[in-house]
Amino acid sequence: MSRHIGSTLTVDRRRLRRIIAENPNWSLGLIPFLSNLCLESIVRNYEGTPIYEELRPSQRVFVQERLSINLPLPVTANSIDDGVYWKRCCEQRWEICDVSRYGNSWKRMFFERHLENIIEQFIPETSHLKVITDAIPLCERYVKKLDISQMLPPIKEVKPGKQEEEMDLLSEADSDAALMEHFDFRNLLNKLSNLEEVHLTYWVKQCGMNFEWRMFEMAERDCETLSKALASCKVLKVVRLYESHIDDSKCKMLANTLVNHPSLTELNLSHNIIGDKGAKAVSKLLQSSKLEVLNMSDNVIRDAGANAIADALANNCPLLSLNLRINRVSDEGGQAIGVALLGNKTLLHLHLGANLVTGPTAIKLSEVLAKNQTLKSINLSCNKLGVDGGKALEEAISQNGCLTQCDVRLTEVDEQSASVINQVVRTNERLERQKLLTQGAKSPA
Repeated sequence: MSRHIGSTLTVDRRRLRRIIAENPNWSLGLIPFLSNLCLESIVRNYEGTPIYEELRPSQRVFVQERLSINLPLPVTANSIDDGVYWKRCCEQRWEICDVSRYGNSWKRMFFERHLENIIEQFIPETSHLKVITDAIPLCERYVKKLDISQMLPPIKEVKPGKQEEEMDLLSEADSDAALMEHFDFRNLLNKLSNLEEVHLTYWVKQCGMNFEWRMFEMAERDCETLSKALASCKVLKVVRLYESHIDDSKCKMLANTLVNHPSLTELNLSHNIIGDKGAKAVSKLLQSSKLEVLNMSDNVIRDAGANAIADALANNCPLLSLNLRINRVSDEGGQAIGVALLGNKTLLHLHLGANLVTGPTAIKLSEVLAKNQTLKSINLSCNKLGVDGGKALEEAISQNGCLTQCDVRLTEVDEQSASVINQVVRTNERLERQKLLTQGAKSPA
């Protein structure tokens, strides 16, 4: 009996041994790991005690997902590596975030755009240079490209009571040498050790009622300081200065400063007012640099400038792509370029669209295409080549197996000639593509 009772009591005690939680949804699975509690403590106290390098990769991801994006940049810039934290910072600050334009690096995107915004909002004689100098140690390791879309001029204060006549006289007294100067890049570029590209335009996005034409151009002093700053960047590869009212004198200053630059391979001076003298200076640059891409489209270059560039091509400068679209080059300059290409073994792409060349240039270029086995593309659109020029190009291109693009739209070329030209270059392009695929399949993995 006692044994039965004892066994009954034993069973009852087992049934009574249970934990009743205050939260009915509580379970052992909700108990946080001690390591996570430690990581959450690191997140809460990161500003005062930044601990990151000592963590394992999975723990770093945990911290990046929870760290506040409002922490001061001096705390996070050189301690938090590329990852979800910088993605969160970018998406919180900018609506459009295309990370593919930044080598798929969120950290690079953040610091490049951060520095660009500082420069675009910098007002000479008003903004403090300390804003720039404080940002450099944070950005210098991650900035490879700067794309500056505006440059603000100094603010000119008008004293109360000054008459409009006095203001007009003051404006007339301003000479080109006294134009408004902008941010001095000498304070920045030589400190960015990884900077490879600079895209820059001197204009103002929103000027309102304060519009002045000189807000949309580079001053002489700007050109001088920028030239020196660009020359100091020894790893710089690409310079694009467009829509900045760069004339011959400023172009000469830039070209003379960039002579013998050790790494510059692309120069874009499109949409300016560069004439023959500026083109001659660039020709000298071509013969003493490593430039492979030159874009001087939409300027005022005429035959003398084209002849100078042709001299550089005749000397087999390393140029691979030449763009002289929308200039004033006529048959003298066009034929000179054609003669230069008869012996040139480097140029791959030539753009002479929207100039003043006619049939004689087309005939000279047809002689080039019959002999030159280097050119891959040529654009002659929006010129008056005429029927004879079109037939000469048709005959030459029909025997050329290298040219994969030839644009003769709006050139008064006969439709049949244009059709044959397009058919040949499409065939060449298809064969070139197949050749590349075959080479890729044969190359070792």
